[in-house]
Amino acid sequence: MAPDPAGTDVRVPAPTVPRYGEASLSDLMPSLLAALDVPGCRNPLGLEPARRACLLVVDGLGWELLLANRTWAPFLAAAAESGSPLTAGFPSTTASSLGSIGTGRPPGEHGLVGYTIALPGMERAFNCLRWAPYGLGGSRNRDLRDRFAPERLQPETTAFERAAADGVTVALLGPGEHAASGFTRAVLRGGVYAGVLSLGDQAAAAARHLAGSRRSLVYAYHPDLDKTGHVRGTATDAWRLQLAHVDLLAAHLADRLPRDAVLLVTGDHGMVDLRPEQRIDLADQPELAAGVRLLAGEARARHVHAREGAAGEVLAAWRELLGHAMWVVSGEEAIESGWFGSRVPDRVRPRIGDVVAAAFGPVGIVQRDVDPAQARLTGHHGSMTPAEQLVPLIEVRR
Repeated sequence: MAPDPAGTDVRVPAPTVPRYGEASLSDLMPSLLAALDVPGCRNPLGLEPARRACLLVVDGLGWELLLANRTWAPFLAAAAESGSPLTAGFPSTTASSLGSIGTGRPPGEHGLVGYTIALPGMERAFNCLRWAPYGLGGSRNRDLRDRFAPERLQPETTAFERAAADGVTVALLGPGEHAASGFTRAVLRGGVYAGVLSLGDQAAAAARHLAGSRRSLVYAYHPDLDKTGHVRGTATDAWRLQLAHVDLLAAHLADRLPRDAVLLVTGDHGMVDLRPEQRIDLADQPELAAGVRLLAGEARARHVHAREGAAGEVLAAWRELLGHAMWVVSGEEAIESGWFGSRVPDRVRPRIGDVVAAAFGPVGIVQRDVDPAQARLTGHHGSMTPAEQLVPLIEVRR
């Protein structure tokens, strides 16, 4: 047990390490490619053969949230209850999870080990989704695709490249502005990207692309549930109504499946709500800031990069002040415990903090002077709690 700041003892649960190789997002695309008869692909999820497949990824669709709001999403909830959830991976965040889906590898192998990461020669963190410096004045003013070519920063072959090389027609559907982004090039390359305008447009486009070839794979990404949860919170009518729209999208996709097709629906992470007083700002905690060179990750899954010679003191301070609500370990301990998967190549190791802190209690570590918008958000994710870690795997066939 660890003492909290009030001096009482708090029982620290053991972290639930993601089930890499068995039932994680990194196992999804290899299993789906095996179902499409792409050679050399393992199938740990045991998916049955299909000639055509549509994978709908709903950003922010957590297993626990879905089942707790089943009346708002009857189609998805009924299908989810007949199956079992997947683990997202650590950290449970969009950049890492979509990286695992796109490459079929855990975060430690594809290297996008957080929403933001430390990269050589950068004084501030790197925003993986925007492919730009993180924080105030960063993403608006500078695109880093030339400095950090996506194909070099994430060099592993993607699942979409493997499918296309075997003759599968691959289409990716999502917001038009994502088509040529650094992140798309890094983990989703290998198919034809088609921008969609709305939920209805996405359903129609998916049906069209599925039917357009004898062997086809459609990846459809929907971001709005996550956006709504971050800003409004998950315990709101705004979030529930958005979930209802997602449920209708999935039902429309299922209705339009060709006879030899499968629809899979999953999320990239769940979400928990934090009240303002549960968001701890580094600027208000000088003991946490002491010795810290760079803070990466996000509020509930932090990579803490220490100044030279200060790693031990930083680890001790973070454990003392946050051990009642966060798993606080050294970077080496996180790697050895398999948080990022069974293998972390040398090129990825510097992106993992000297200290890694993952929340199990209602807390998040923010920096309003770096990202004031994140410091105001209600919904957060990133850690290994079931609410954040578990995502549905819904399978529909006709």
